[in-house]
Order: sequence, then C-alpha cells, then structure tokens
Amino acid sequence: MKYVSTRGQAPTLSFDDALLSGLARDGGLYVPEEWPVFSTEEIESLSGLSYPEMAIRIINPFTAGVIEDSDLATLVNESYAGFNDPAIAPLRQLGDGEWLMELFHGPTLAFKDYAMQFLGRVFDHILTKRGERVTIVGATSGDTGSAAIESCRSRDTIEIFILHPEGRVSEVQRRQMTTVRDANVHNIAIKGTFDDCQNMVKGMFNDTEFRDHCKLSAVNSINWVRVMAQIVYYFYGALQLGAPENPVSFSVPTGNFGNVFAGYGAKRMGLNIEKLIIGSNSNDILSRFFEDGRMLTTGVHPTISPSMDIQISSNFERLLFELYGRNGDITQTMMKTFSDTGFFEVGQSQLEQALSLFSAQRFSDDETLAIMKQVLSENKELLDPHSAIGVAAGRAKRINNKTPHISLATAHPAKFPDAVKQACGQHPALPPSLSDLFEREEHFTVLQNDRNQVQDFIKKHRMDGAN
Repeated sequence: MKYVSTRGQAPTLSFDDALLSGLARDGGLYVPEEWPVFSTEEIESLSGLSYPEMAIRIINPFTAGVIEDSDLATLVNESYAGFNDPAIAPLRQLGDGEWLMELFHGPTLAFKDYAMQFLGRVFDHILTKRGERVTIVGATSGDTGSAAIESCRSRDTIEIFILHPEGRVSEVQRRQMTTVRDANVHNIAIKGTFDDCQNMVKGMFNDTEFRDHCKLSAVNSINWVRVMAQIVYYFYGALQLGAPENPVSFSVPTGNFGNVFAGYGAKRMGLNIEKLIIGSNSNDILSRFFEDGRMLTTGVHPTISPSMDIQISSNFERLLFELYGRNGDITQTMMKTFSDTGFFEVGQSQLEQALSLFSAQRFSDDETLAIMKQVLSENKELLDPHSAIGVAAGRAKRINNKTPHISLATAHPAKFPDAVKQACGQHPALPPSLSDLFEREEHFTVLQNDRNQVQDFIKKHRMDGAN
C-alpha cells in the first residue's frame, strides 16, 4: 500500500514513511493511493471476532509489506490489553434500533485511545527498526493530548510536545496531560484557541528547516494512522447489528472531522453504511457546510463541549480530495483560498455527493444539557456533553427507523464533571486508575501564540540537546 498527498505535489510514500511524515511536504494530508475493498464474504468472515482480531484484519491491508503479520498482531493486542471493558467498544441499547457505542474504555477515557494506543506502539516499532528518534509535536482541544502522552510516555525513540489552548480544556483533560512526569513529555499551554495551536503545528511542519532539524512527526489526526485505526470500530459496531447484509447508520460528535472521516473510510472499504450524521456545538462550521456547501470560519466560541470548539476542521481536506475525484491541484487551490480568506465553496455536484452520505445538526449548550438530562431520565445512561450531541444529532437526523443506528460516545462523563453536574445533578466519579488525579503535581509551560517562541522552546528542551 502506497500513500499520496491530498495536494498532489508531495512524493508517494510507503506506510512507514507516511507514518513518520505526518503532514505531507506540500501541506497536504496522506491518504491511501487506493482504498482496500472487502467483499461481502470477507466482511461476513469478521463476524464474531474480538475487537483486536478484527483490528488486525482491517489494518493489515494498510500496513502490508512494511509490518510483518506477527508484529502487527503483537502491536494490536498490546494496544487494547489495558482497556477496562472486555468488549473494548461495547454497545448499549438506548431504544428501538438505537445504540450507544462506548468509546471511552481506554486509559485516558476517550475515543482517541483507540487509535493512539496503536499509534504510539507502531511509532516505536518502526523507529526501533530504523535506529531513529523523532520529535512529536501535537495540538489538542483536550483528549488528543492526554491520549498521545499516554501512548508515547517513557519511549526512548520519541520526544513529545503537546500544545493546548490555555483555559479552554476541562480540568480533568488538562491534568491528564500535565501530571505526567516522564522526561520525554512536555506540555505547552498556548494563549489562544485550539485553531491557533493546530495552525502553529502545521506551520512547524511547513518550516522545512525546523522540521528536518528536529525530525518532526505528528500524532494529530493529520497523521493517516490515526484515521486508519478508527475505521475498526465502525466495522465492529455494524457487524453486531446485522452488517453487511443490513445497513447501519452512525452519528458522530466531531469538530476536526477525523472521527467521522474514519466512517467514510469504512464505507469506502465496503461496509454498508446508510448515513453518517455529524453533531456540532455552536462552533458549527461543519453543520453549516452540509446545509449550503460553503465552508466559512466565524470565530471560536467556548462551550461546554470544548473538544469541538474548532473552526478549522483539518480532516475535511481528505473528504474534499475525494469529492473532487482525487484531484490534488483542485484541493491545493481550495485549501489555499481557505487559508487566505477563511472561505471556500464546493460545486453543486460535490455537495450532492457529500449529502448522499453525510448530514449534520448543531446544538447549543442549553440543548446539550437538555439531552444529557433526557438520556439519563429515559435510558439511565450518563453522557458527557460531546456524546450527548452525538445522540441528539442521531435522533434529529435519522432517516430510517428500520436501520439500526449507533451514536458514538466519545468520552467518559467524568472528563467533564461540571457539565454533567449541571445537567444531571450528579458528579461522575473518575475510575480508580485516576482517583488521585487532583492530588498530582502539574507541570506545563505557558507561551504566547507565537510560533517562533514555541519553536525555540522545543529546540531548547529536546532531550538530545541539539538546538
């Protein structure tokens, strides 16, 4: 399997080189040169497999020729060994044909663990074989950072710097990052928004001299391997509810579009998905796009679902590439226009193509609190605000009640206790592994929204001392 950039100007890479590159050198994102397609019989053969067994089968086409089958099995099994539910991604029924997939049973209590636990191990595996070391730089709106740190901490092949927007993540999210004491972990609080952090990371990768000097690599979902690993749980959920013979629909709370693009990947691989429904908060750039085909930034507003407080959805570029027949020149032109003006518009045929699979709905904080309260009252399920938006979007946009529907629960309610307490009158407890989180000492550095300042910090604090 080879990988190509969405902007068409960067070299085609093997799996390991795409992994280590993260962002392509032309500023684009890597995607498979061709989507592997499973036949109906091949999908049927996945039924009854455990989550790790299914993950091995689905990931294998993407890594073939680079990672030996036996090594892949070891990496996958180790990735999910520490999850606290034997099903890894259990389904809970909410109503007639309505299901919740709990994606918060990993070590940091969020869906990011499902890809990140694998990503950290595959990084270490490839780098050890090569005798190399990298500097990982990532931006987080809350959950990516803790999941990345947990997967990369104490690894000799990796130095990791995570940027988060100061004061714009929950206290639990922040402490999960800043209380890790491993010497290879560095936390930076940026005086700005998540989009500022994300733009800064992209700027570092586009600074070729800095990128090469520090041997940068990425853990954000700009890294293809993140999206690849998330494809698994779409297959896993759908096969429990009648796939491949019967269609399944999903609703996904998302700001950066990576989680739902994994659903698109599952569809392209042959999974019978009827609809992918996007849930947004008041930072509704995605839901507005699926109304009129216009992508327009309007500024970021803090909400009770901070992981979706995003106006620049990086992974949407991957869908744009597909909508325009994988034409990198068109993608590059549109993304430059968006970077320069904060706006682009797709053609009517591209919008119709997108709407054949996607729909979207936005929810205010008050509406989010109301659905959290309703689900607890009617279904005895305590939801965090992001998962609640996913459930609400599914209920608002579900087109066929005969089609089983799965809402992705992307975080444990204890990660957002203030919102849960406000909605439901309950203060959700952290699991035993994190019970002392608020007693641990924090370590982080506050920096201005200035890329030069951050790059100087990274060069100064890299463990190899090469400034």
